[in-house]
Amino acid sequence: MDALDEKLIEGFDGKVVRKDLLHRIKKGTNVPTFVLEFLLARFCASDDDDEIQEGLSAVLDTLNDNYVRPDEANAAQSKVATKGRHKFIDKVHVRYVEKEKRHWASLENFNSQRIAIGEKFYKNNDRLLEGGIWAEVTLCHNEIEEDDYAFYIEDLRPIQLSRFDYEAYCENRAGYSRDDWLDIVMRSVGLEPSKLTKRVKFHFLARLASLVEANYNFIELGPRGTGKSYFYSEFSPYSTLISGGQTSSASLFYNNARRKVGLVGYWDTIAFDEVGNMRVKDPDTIQIMKDFMANGRFSRGAEVIADASMTFIGNLDLGVEQVVNSTEYDLFQPLPKEFDLAVMDRFCMYMPGWEMPKNSSEFLTKNYGFITDYLAEAFHYQLKNTNRYEDVSKRLKLGRCVEGRDEKGIKKTVAAFLKMLHPHGSCSDSEFEEYVSYAVEGRRRVKEQMNKRKPDDEFANIRLSYFNANNQEIFVDCPETIGVEATLNPIKPGVSSDIPDDGESHKPEEAVAQPAKVESSTQKEANTSQIDVPESIKLKEQHFKITYDSTGYSYESLITPYLAKAKAVVIEDPYIRAKHQLNNFVRFCEAVLKQPTVKKITLVTSYDDQTNIQEMAEALKDLQQSLLELDVELDIQVNENLHDREIRIDNGWTVKIGRGLDFFQKPDSWFGVGVNDLSLRKCLETSIDIFKA
Repeated sequence: MDALDEKLIEGFDGKVVRKDLLHRIKKGTNVPTFVLEFLLARFCASDDDDEIQEGLSAVLDTLNDNYVRPDEANAAQSKVATKGRHKFIDKVHVRYVEKEKRHWASLENFNSQRIAIGEKFYKNNDRLLEGGIWAEVTLCHNEIEEDDYAFYIEDLRPIQLSRFDYEAYCENRAGYSRDDWLDIVMRSVGLEPSKLTKRVKFHFLARLASLVEANYNFIELGPRGTGKSYFYSEFSPYSTLISGGQTSSASLFYNNARRKVGLVGYWDTIAFDEVGNMRVKDPDTIQIMKDFMANGRFSRGAEVIADASMTFIGNLDLGVEQVVNSTEYDLFQPLPKEFDLAVMDRFCMYMPGWEMPKNSSEFLTKNYGFITDYLAEAFHYQLKNTNRYEDVSKRLKLGRCVEGRDEKGIKKTVAAFLKMLHPHGSCSDSEFEEYVSYAVEGRRRVKEQMNKRKPDDEFANIRLSYFNANNQEIFVDCPETIGVEATLNPIKPGVSSDIPDDGESHKPEEAVAQPAKVESSTQKEANTSQIDVPESIKLKEQHFKITYDSTGYSYESLITPYLAKAKAVVIEDPYIRAKHQLNNFVRFCEAVLKQPTVKKITLVTSYDDQTNIQEMAEALKDLQQSLLELDVELDIQVNENLHDREIRIDNGWTVKIGRGLDFFQKPDSWFGVGVNDLSLRKCLETSIDIFKA
């Protein structure tokens, strides 16, 4: 132990742990850091080597006996069935199954989707229903054969502090200098501060800012292997990491069908990993994201206010020097095309990820730091209950080039640093100026890249500055662009061929060295009129016949072009009864979902005496539940006098198919070509009429 260790143990006894113990166990397990430290704090809260060795053995025994690995799920189930009950450490999820009108729990690695759970558990822990939480769970075996479940949860203890004393936290913080406290925070996240420069320490703090400041929008792009995702997946139980894939407004913001707030209502930080691979299915998602990033609220059938911060992390494939000296690329290059300048302008800070050290054991500390969960709880308390923005506003004077969103982003960054480093009170002028300078640089990096991308001068005021305690104006530069004319004074010949449209990424393979072209006003009007023609005007009425045994038809090819801007689809078909007809209807719904604006599908159908009504009802209920997860409502109506078959779209188009949806031949084998791809399946003879009402 060094002097800082002794001082930390004296001030925060019982709330610290030796970080090298974590590193020793972490390498052999796939358990989040805050879970391991929860166990280390229980068994290794000592400075005696013998007791620590015994404690490590106890931690490993606990993991071996209670932590479920994915390939051991069957053995874990057998253990509960044999013993009657057993305690596990696992991530617990709870979902509501509408058709059964009850909640079911599942453990991530236990491989059972129907674990009974008492109401008190998910009422006291909302995040069980949104993303799940890590917990100690006592599972019991259900001996009642008539019940439709084999296991139930007897007890559940979240792996988090049960009580946090913020006043004691602040009072004890007063006994340390700013630099000592900064080093303590670094050690708490597992880093050895003596191996880091102050600037790199500030970079690591910037990664944590979204956990302590509400509605803080942060972006970090840099090389691989610098630990970007670690802070959001393992440091805090109040943050969640979304790794690539599709993102929808229903899951993120609000599910209108369920009338339920999405992830923003349950997490302090939502981090998007590999943001370059992010795909936005619903165009409304970006607009709602803009509203939420701007002021922490949005309206989507309901007015929602939430504190969640949004963090975007990804990789830069090009060298920074190459990018900043280029007229074709900018440092926002990896972002998806849906992220236009309005999204970028809402970033409080762009942290230079290329300055971060690569992951290496030489940067790991062997000293004491806070139990991760204790520091995460302090940050969570501050996010929910403290406001340093006004303190910053009273003390900070910014230069004339600082505009509205610049000011907000800078002040939020400084407020976050004050919360993390000075929860007990104020800081000196020199310390305050360090935070301001760092915050101004992070915001200037955002503005420089937007200015480079925008063909006019909307973001040209990039010389951001602040006034110090002596009322001297201090101009702040980004180190990577000092003296780089391609970024500081980008060429802007109106609409240049080498400048992409707003929101489109610069792609090296599309970059072609060409002289700048300036369109005449006549050309612009012609091009604009060509682009702005509504899709519905280009579509034509169609009347044709599908012959027997023909192929090349599918629901997508027939209906998708006519779904432009549609919000509701009504399908009248009396023959959605048999299993293959129900399968056809599922595929039809999947085709409709390709148009993300559709929010309601109405099925009007009927049945006869030969119909297995229970099977039909269960299938449609399952489909209804599945569509709800995608924020699409399925309304099912029965009309015994129904004979006609047609599809009506609320944008005015009607599709009449003589045979309804059932115009495909049944496959000879369920393992033949055409079973899954309908365009390869042979058709029955039918006529199709598509016309505008």
